[in-house]
Amino acid sequence: MAEHQDETRTAYDGAVELYASMFADRLDTQPFGRAMVGTFAELVRATGNLRTADVGCGPGHVTAMLHDLGLDAFGLDLSPGMVDHARRAHPALRFDEARMEALPVEDGALGGVLARYSMIHTPPGELPALLAEQVRVLAPGGLLLVSFFGTEGPEPVRFDHKVTPAYSWPAHRLAELLAGAGLVTFARLLHDPASERGFLDAHLMARRQ
Repeated sequence: MAEHQDETRTAYDGAVELYASMFADRLDTQPFGRAMVGTFAELVRATGNLRTADVGCGPGHVTAMLHDLGLDAFGLDLSPGMVDHARRAHPALRFDEARMEALPVEDGALGGVLARYSMIHTPPGELPALLAEQVRVLAPGGLLLVSFFGTEGPEPVRFDHKVTPAYSWPAHRLAELLAGAGLVTFARLLHDPASERGFLDAHLMARRQ
């Protein structure tokens, strides 16, 4: 796991300013994705545990959105360059460097975890370990929203992402992994892509049992 994560960190460190300029307001033009984030925030608020991790937060724009939606949100990212940018862009919020398989969060502490296109670079065989870690930090009844590139085929598909290689997933296969980690998927949304890449944009919302 360490080797591909080192490659991913280096790739994103080299693209911080470009990535931030491209994606800082991306949700403004993505009504489906924006609606899922808003619904996620509403349901996390209903649990009474507002503490929420934006895992793979990048430049911090979605962490800030979660904060504006009433959550006690903080961001975690593999890339120190992204963390530095997020801290400068959103100085009132907390951002820390962290690996997704070793989150600096105590057991059962969070009402929510957002993983917005942040697990797409993880090889399929390593994804269960990341999901297990997200379950570990969620309180019972806590919520996970995972967004990813979806495919209608039977298996994950590796493709050349603009930053570093990534994978698209059949939604039902990823939902099976969520179930294996102890999560119950209760909402899913697949819609036509917002880019020319051609994959579906996919979102799964699940609750820790």
